[in-house]
Formats: sequence, C-alpha cells, structure tokens
Amino acid sequence: MKKSPLILVVDDEEPLLKLLRVNLTADGYRVITASNGISALALLEEHKPDLILMDIIMPNMDGYQACSMIKRDKSTRSIPVVMLTSLDYELNKKLAEEVGADGYITKPFTQKELLDTIGKFLEIPK
Repeated sequence: MKKSPLILVVDDEEPLLKLLRVNLTADGYRVITASNGISALALLEEHKPDLILMDIIMPNMDGYQACSMIKRDKSTRSIPVVMLTSLDYELNKKLAEEVGADGYITKPFTQKELLDTIGKFLEIPK
C-alpha cells in the first residue's frame, strides 16, 4: 500500500500548526511540523516531505532564507515549497518567487484554497 503524501508545515504560530495538522490529517495527508526555518531544515534531512507549507515571518530563520536553502540543495530542491503567510503584497510574492517558492497562499485562507493549492503539487490521498 502506498503511503499518503507527507507535508511539512512550518509556522511559529502553534495554534495554526495544530489546526493545519488536524485538517490535513483528516484529508488523508501525513503531517510533520516545525516552528522556524532551522527546525524545518533539520526535519528535511530526516523525513524528505513531499511538500512544504512555510510561513515567512518566523524567529531564528525566516521563510525566505529557509526556502532559498532548500532550493539550493540538490537533495531537496525538487520539493515544492508553498509560502503560507499574512503578507499580501506583490513585493513579498516576488521575493518568494525569487528564492524559489512554488506557490503563495495568503492568510486567512479557506481549507478549499489550501487543498486546491496542495493538489497542484501532490496526488490527493484516497
């Protein structure tokens, strides 16, 4: 039996991490979480997720820096990174694109919007 896709959710807001973990698990995905870019990079080494949902503004290492490092590394560059942020400015979207982000979702978002975006990169679990 094929494993469900694994999503790494990176955000410094614990309530949002919990909400996304519950909702995405209910939709059939496996979920791991990190609270900043440094933790995310450590988890990447061990787990190799199928997709990363990443906040931009976080302590220690922001989403731009983490995304840039993920996309520069041969072993992780093919993992889609979708920025999940409250920054709704064209400049932020452009910066995300420049560091290699594959998608951009602005908070607040609907579950449908989130799943539609994830569906562009991953098979929806049965």
